[in-house]
Amino acid sequence: MIDLSELYSEVPPTKLRNKDEPFCPAATSKFWKIIGDIVFFGMLKKRFYAFRFRGAENYLSKAPDMPTIMYAPHSNWWDGIVAYAISSGICKKEMRLMVEELKRFPLLRHAGCFSINKKSPQASMTALKYAIDELGNPNCHLYMYPQGIIKPPNFRPIEFQSGLAYLVDKTVRKYGKVALLPVAVNYLFLRDNRPEVFVEFGQRIEIYKNDNIDRKELTDSLAKNLEELCDKQFYDISHAHFEGYDTLFQQKLKWYRRIEQRLKQTGETFIIR
Repeated sequence: MIDLSELYSEVPPTKLRNKDEPFCPAATSKFWKIIGDIVFFGMLKKRFYAFRFRGAENYLSKAPDMPTIMYAPHSNWWDGIVAYAISSGICKKEMRLMVEELKRFPLLRHAGCFSINKKSPQASMTALKYAIDELGNPNCHLYMYPQGIIKPPNFRPIEFQSGLAYLVDKTVRKYGKVALLPVAVNYLFLRDNRPEVFVEFGQRIEIYKNDNIDRKELTDSLAKNLEELCDKQFYDISHAHFEGYDTLFQQKLKWYRRIEQRLKQTGETFIIR
């Protein structure tokens, strides 16, 4: 039996286990992109009825050479698969995503993941430096979970660790600019017997070399920005405000759901007559 009290630890896995592991960079290729699309989209389509998104223009309208960091809350196992679908299916870019204990899941490197060791701030520096280098690649973007650890769904307040602000500061120093996009993600049951994925991109934030960056203020501001976006998305969904959502994929109804729909139509027609 699962002990629910142990589902959400405040200590990162690499620090909890106190293990040193060699750094593993991403290892993407055209071949593995094809495999990743087949595997990860197949997993999503098997478990979810639909994948819907809005606000993608906030990402797609940016300058092509703009280093970009997308950041989102992290509440469950599916978040990484959804991040891949966002990157490949919507943004048409490669994902770069920090993963603890990547050695246990080596195939994720081919999806764009690279390892991070949170045993100490010093141990994390290799991954952060690698992320900054990869942000110079126009074919990819960085996807982050700045809370640092998995939190329960809709956990409040959203608070960030210092890594995101550090990356912003160093990226601006190296490339002169960086774009930041908050991303809200919800997994919901609507009128089908399978859940749906809802993704909303927030307004893009662009920071340039001449801007004054206070890391503490930036960390608090970005956390508040993401919390407001997540709260707005939850409010809209709970009030059935689905305007503006596009569909990445939607499954066919199961046979029994098709029969149910047909019976409803028949019943409605009978009542009208």
